[in-house]
Amino acid sequence: MDEKLQNTARKRRLQYRLISLCSILVFIGIWYLATAVLQLAPSYSLPSPVKVFQTFITKLTKTAPEGATLGQHFLASLQVAFTGYVLGVVIGVPLGILMAWHKWVDIIVRPVFDFLKPIPPIALIPVMIVLLGITIKAKAVLIFFSTVIPCILNSYSGIKQTKSIHLWVAQTFGASRRQQLFTIAIPSAMPMIFAGLRVAMGSSWMALVAAELLASTKGLGYMISVGRALLRSDLIIVGILCLGLIGIVISFLFDLLEKLFVRGGKER
Repeated sequence: MDEKLQNTARKRRLQYRLISLCSILVFIGIWYLATAVLQLAPSYSLPSPVKVFQTFITKLTKTAPEGATLGQHFLASLQVAFTGYVLGVVIGVPLGILMAWHKWVDIIVRPVFDFLKPIPPIALIPVMIVLLGITIKAKAVLIFFSTVIPCILNSYSGIKQTKSIHLWVAQTFGASRRQQLFTIAIPSAMPMIFAGLRVAMGSSWMALVAAELLASTKGLGYMISVGRALLRSDLIIVGILCLGLIGIVISFLFDLLEKLFVRGGKER
């Protein structure tokens, strides 16, 4: 019976991957037909996928026109995003849990949290440039602000949604307050915490690209900005596609982590 279920799960995963691959191929086919065959848009505004692929291959080794290869842009963006994101997660998730679990922490932190929550991280770009200049620190701090808010919010909500009857049963069997937190509240809040991590990752990349568009000398956002200035739409699309590929890889990694840490995770 277990083997039959495993075979069914494998078939479903294979079907999902085939459908995903077909949708990508159909999209590329429509794009090629509209640009290279029917020429519905001029090549300088919407290049064909062949031109974009050629630019992608060229940028792997060439630094023109913006002074860096695609790999250098990718590493520059990844370094900043990783630094700010990890800092936001390390501070945001525990802080959200403590706010939900301890009333006195909630009373102290909530006024500051409520003040920062409605502020768009992009609005902080001029302040960061004035304080820290066009540096990695400025962009990392900006990403930290875009990451820490959803991490706090989802962690807080996840702990608050813990069923009181589960805590009551644990307390009946003599579990301490700390044991209730680590054995019941946090495991039950993991789906919400992972949802917050996903939202935070999306917010951090948006903040990073916005910062690089306005003030940077290297990174995928900077490459897109240079492409806009030079009317190189192929360069712009290469940068956008790289961001999309990064998103796919990150989503895959989150799926793996979620299967490891979230109890009762859905088999995909």
